[in-house]
Amino acid sequence: MSITYQQDKRVMFKIKHTRTADCVLAGFRWHKTSTETNPLIGSLLLGLYNDGGNLQHVGVVGAFTAKRRAELVDELEPLRLREGDDHPWSRWAEAEAHQGQRLPGNVSRWNAQKDLSFVPLRPERVLEVKYEHMEGTRFRHLAHFIRWRDDRTPQSCTYEQLEQVVTFKLDDIVPGLG
Repeated sequence: MSITYQQDKRVMFKIKHTRTADCVLAGFRWHKTSTETNPLIGSLLLGLYNDGGNLQHVGVVGAFTAKRRAELVDELEPLRLREGDDHPWSRWAEAEAHQGQRLPGNVSRWNAQKDLSFVPLRPERVLEVKYEHMEGTRFRHLAHFIRWRDDRTPQSCTYEQLEQVVTFKLDDIVPGLG
């Protein structure tokens, strides 16, 4: 490539690879400005089923307009747990469940005062999200809502659908660095 850095000029473009995934909606958090008289959804908690059939938390979607946050309150109401309903993440309210692993509802590693409690939903709805890449079993950054996937079942949302990124050692492509 013969292009060099040119101060204050945009001569190159950064193109990010876009990936999508169909995830299970398993809960939500209230928006920080939410009140009893003006409830607003803050973020949606996403899950994927692992090889053992357990619903694993993979990240959140949270970039909504204020209008959409208000609409989601009524839209998600039918999915809220009823008396006697169980939830795959119900143990998260117990302190012992957080030992040795990061789970939603735990204290934030960046801000110990931040409330990470969530409202569990029956895991019956699927949404498609856009994400940059994975870090282990979770999305590295905030995912972005694309659309509801009423044509998919929650059980069909597994890690198998995710793109497997090719890994390599830097020394294999640039000898002498290792």
